[in-house]
Amino acid sequence: MKTVCLIGKPNVGKSSIFNRLIKEKKAIIMDTPGITRDRIYGKVNYNGKSFHLIDTGGISLENTTFDKDILMQAQLAMDEADIILFVVDGLADLDSTDYYIKELLHKSSKKIIVVVNKLDNTKRMDNLYNYYELGFSKVLGVSAEHNLGFKKLLEEITSDITEDSEEENNNLKFCVIGRPNVGKSSLINALINEDRAIVSDIAGTTRDAVDTNFKYNHQEYTVIDTAGMRKKGRIYENVEKYSLVRSLKAIDRSDVCVVVLNAEEGIIEHDKHIISYAVDAGKGIVICVNKWDTVKNPDQEIKHFQELIKYELKFVPYAKVVFLSALTKKRINTLMPEIISAYENNKKEIKTSVLNNIIMDAVSLHIPPSYKGKRLKIYFVHQVDNQPPKFELQVNDKKLVHFSYERYLENQLRANIDFTGTPIILQFKNKGE
Repeated sequence: MKTVCLIGKPNVGKSSIFNRLIKEKKAIIMDTPGITRDRIYGKVNYNGKSFHLIDTGGISLENTTFDKDILMQAQLAMDEADIILFVVDGLADLDSTDYYIKELLHKSSKKIIVVVNKLDNTKRMDNLYNYYELGFSKVLGVSAEHNLGFKKLLEEITSDITEDSEEENNNLKFCVIGRPNVGKSSLINALINEDRAIVSDIAGTTRDAVDTNFKYNHQEYTVIDTAGMRKKGRIYENVEKYSLVRSLKAIDRSDVCVVVLNAEEGIIEHDKHIISYAVDAGKGIVICVNKWDTVKNPDQEIKHFQELIKYELKFVPYAKVVFLSALTKKRINTLMPEIISAYENNKKEIKTSVLNNIIMDAVSLHIPPSYKGKRLKIYFVHQVDNQPPKFELQVNDKKLVHFSYERYLENQLRANIDFTGTPIILQFKNKGE
């Protein structure tokens, strides 16, 4: 998929435009308690075409470290993007910051669309021609506040994008994702027994996602090595979240995501961010704790690490965890069986009669609580999709479904059917809806 990024000075409405575009998103959205995410990434679907969207901080010419960091992040985002939306304020004159951004963009070979925001009436739209002085051929007016002009903008963005289609390669595809320098490339080399991926202790050796086909137990598989950081040292702390764009692209093309954690460093917030995007995409998930050879007293530490994962990653209790060392190849044999299992469970289809027996037994064991004299009734359950498995429950009133009862039903399904390694979706619909 192509990547589109929003660039502009502060307070021109980039985030509002971002939110308007993301509302077109049809991808699975899951509630993942305990994760705080600044939604600077998104996936937009429009008329069968999809693209990644990046929001950036407002570029300012103030001479502060913070502003320099924002500029650097914006430049990284522009580097990642295929199309750049240069957002300007339609209620204010162009100023030195707009002209500075213009100069930056004129050095780029990317497709640039000037998006003039806050044009909420015909008279203001008439002023659109003033912005052609920026020197770009595509200038479009929108109002994020009033949701005007977005159809035309989306048509322009997607004009060069082909409709989504299935890839020819039908191998099980899995991506190896994680923070820089956790050993992603080393892990792939250990799996395929070849030094195909460049391995270095400098964060940022892998620049692009690379597909590698290999055989395991006489079956063909495709592994996608995702890019790490381009910068090293202090800089990557500021731009780390932007490297996730490459991982997002790999996640989209994968059936299973192997999330690599560093045994030496434990679990940090950015690990949760990365896992949450795999959850949002509905992919099978395997947690891989690498560099286990560096741990003293591994038998004792494994219990401690399992407890840590249980607490820190409680939003993915279904994910299988493997502990290994890519460097020494110790326990490397434990990984592929879990990847295959997560894939099989992610595409699993369950008979309607089995589903109804499980859910009706669950209801009889634990009757839904009443609310204002009304009680939830479940009439019928059937599976409507897989990858991930998605179940539709016909009820008397979906407003009576409390999240705790939904979680109870999910737990009952998991207790009776092996869904290890995959999210599952429960969708409630009123009878006859």
